[in-house]
Order: sequence, then C-alpha cells, then structure tokens
Amino acid sequence: MTTNTNKRVYVETYGCQMNVADTEIVLSVLDKEGFSPTEQIEGADLILLNTCSIRDNAEQRIHHRLANIAHHKKRKPELVVGLLGCMAERMRKDLLTEESIVDIVVGPDQYRLLPELVSEAQYGERGLAVKLSRVETYDDITPLRTEGISAWISVMRGCDKFCTFCVVPFTRGRERSRSLLSIVDEVKYLSDHGFREVTLLGQNVNSYRWEERDFADLLAASAAVDPMMRIRYTTSHPQDMSDKLIETMVEWENICDYIHLPVQSGSNRVLELMNRTYTVEHYLERIDKIRELIPGVALSTDIIAGFPTETEEDHQKTLQVMCEVRYDGAYMFKYSPRERTKAWAMGDSVPEKVKTRRLQEIIEQQNRISLEKNTEQVGKTSEVLVEGPSKRDPAEWKGRTRENHTVIFPKGDVDVGEYIHVNIGRATSATLFGSQVDETGKPKVIPLELAIR
Repeated sequence: MTTNTNKRVYVETYGCQMNVADTEIVLSVLDKEGFSPTEQIEGADLILLNTCSIRDNAEQRIHHRLANIAHHKKRKPELVVGLLGCMAERMRKDLLTEESIVDIVVGPDQYRLLPELVSEAQYGERGLAVKLSRVETYDDITPLRTEGISAWISVMRGCDKFCTFCVVPFTRGRERSRSLLSIVDEVKYLSDHGFREVTLLGQNVNSYRWEERDFADLLAASAAVDPMMRIRYTTSHPQDMSDKLIETMVEWENICDYIHLPVQSGSNRVLELMNRTYTVEHYLERIDKIRELIPGVALSTDIIAGFPTETEEDHQKTLQVMCEVRYDGAYMFKYSPRERTKAWAMGDSVPEKVKTRRLQEIIEQQNRISLEKNTEQVGKTSEVLVEGPSKRDPAEWKGRTRENHTVIFPKGDVDVGEYIHVNIGRATSATLFGSQVDETGKPKVIPLELAIR
C-alpha cells in the first residue's frame, strides 16, 4: 500500500476496554501507512467502527450508526467504511451485502491486513479477513496512544472458559499470552512518556501464563518499573483468583486496591448453567480472603438478570450476594441471547418484563449500596491522580483514587498527572466531591530485579 500522509482515519470504538486497546493497535498499523487519526468524521478518508457483540443492543447500535454514516458515503463515494472487532468476527459475510455501505470486515486477529484491505477497497474491491489465530498477540506493535496519562496494556487475548452466555471464545479465539518481557518494556515506555497509570488487560488476566511466570509475577514485574505509576488489572475470573495474586497486591503499594470480580449470579444452579466453574461459596471465600489481606479494597462485579430458567428464588439469591459482598460498583445487564453460545439452545425463557423488573431491582439495590459505601468516605482523605477537567464544570478537576473512585475537586494549582490528597466532603452513589489538602506520601520502592527474580 502506497504511503499517503494526507489520508485521515476516523475510528469509533464500542464495547469493552479490549476494544479500546485494539483501536490503538489499529491506529499504529495504519500510521505506518500514512493514515493519521482525526476526530472529524466529515474529513475522513477511512471510517472504522470497532464493534462489540456481547449483547444484541450493542450490535443494533452499530446498524443504526451505519445508517447515519451512509450519507457520508453518498457524498464521498471513494470513502472506505470498515467494521472491526467482535461483530465483524461473528457476522462475517452478512455485513457485506449489496445494500451495505461496508467495504471491509476485519476480525480481532487480522488487523495486520488492514492496509492491504483498505488499499483494495479504494479500487472497489471489498475485503473480508476474520480468521482466528492461535498465536497472534500483536506483541511487536506499539499501540498508538494520542493523549492521556492512563493506558491499557493488552497482556493476553482470547478466553478458554466458554461461559455458556459468552461469544468471546468464538469472536476472539482461545487464550494466548504475550511475553512478560515485552509487557514490562511497554510499561517502561509509558512511564518514560509521562503516563501515570496502566491497566493490564485480558478477558481473564488471572489465567496469564508465559514460560514459568503467572499473572502475579507479571503484576509484580509491572509494578517494579516505576513506583510512582499505578498498576490496575481487569478482568478476573473467581476460579483463578489465587492467594499469590492477592498477596502480590499487598506487597506493592502502587498496585491499586481495586478488584473487578464478576459473580454473574448468586445462584449455584444458574452458575452451573452458565458454566462459571465456581460456586457461590467459593466466590464468597475469595472475597473474604481479599478483604482479610486488603482491608480497604474496593470491589466491583458483573451481574446478569434473567438468564434462561432463572427463577424468582435465583434472583433473590443474587440480591442476597450483593448485600453480603456490598460491592462499590457493578455492571448490570439483562440476559441477551447470542448465537453460537450454548445458552442459545436453552431458549430465552424469562419474559422480558420479568427481566426488566429484576434488573431494576438489582440496579436500585446496587445504587443504595454504592451511596452507603461512598458516604463512608466523607471526612476521609484520599490520594487522587489528577486526570483532567470535570465534564460538567471546567472550574473543577476530575481524578481517581487507588480504589477507583471518581473524585471531583476545585482546580487549584495542580496539573494533570499529579498525585494530590483530597479530603472528601460529600458523596453520591457514583462520585466523591472534596477539596485538596496539604499532605504528602510516596509508594515504597522495590527493585525491579527482585520482582522478576
């Protein structure tokens, strides 16, 4: 493909953080071919939608967005429109019908082919590249990050759990991990370029394996790079939440006291149908262990309402688990049937009205708990990483605590990327509000060679 530095690419990213990380890989691949990112869709030569298939609603959003983009294609016939990611992998040729404005469809493991496919599309040839790989990790590609102080680092791809409701093993393939050394090098690069926080990312990061190293080893090695850089990770699977991993979080002060641990349901019967491979009792034991070793830890979760055959008793058990764990936050959804999954064959047996009511009860309960948990922070002082202006008021800054709480405070004399201390004055279920106080503190330093010995 001939390099043309005047070409501009506009990308919209939908769905999970993995898609955000993938977009940065895509931008890096295209940057080498002369495509520069633009936030203005009107002037773009290439429009890419990086899609999600986790729920039907996510796919419907893409179909509606393509209808909106059609007028850009009509005014500029040479414009190339591409669909990337999980929806591309799942629907494949269905997206390249005669009526469709889509020129190229590229799955998560085929982004290296984008330049060639775009070039061919410019000459009127549509392209499809959706083959899954057992080895592709994009290990040698440095993601193109345009701004910010926080970065996502994809440490592994795919998933081997095969939860019966999930399309990920079919749209992103089986698990494969990047090398520990390449990830540590990327953390060093980000530290050298002013980033203050990284999140290690995978469908199930706890199952990371490289040679003789596990995820706890990777977490320690990443934390050792820069004691002033916060380290987070997501997402975890309860079956693989080891004591070693929890103990590693305790050892390193710059590993944040926050764990996202999806429970999905509070009913063992439903968990078995979901193929979650753990029981409620095991899950609660892991929560107890986490809180024993990390007393101030913040916890969040995923919950699905209305899974096939879910009864009112199952639903009440989920509410009970929420009350017992008292999550700081949760991602809560109605069950959405997905083709190719085992749950598809179970039928969508819970009526929509019942799903909606159960989901609303889950949301209302979590909002009450979140408000109570956040109110407990009032009067306390937290270390906050300054992220930038508040969306609602440019006279205020927004930042996050180690526990992943969003904090709003007056700007004052601070810059993005600074660690400051904020005394919390009030709280809502989603946000803390406070003011900066004169207090200092630094994370402890542990040599890198000790972390990866």
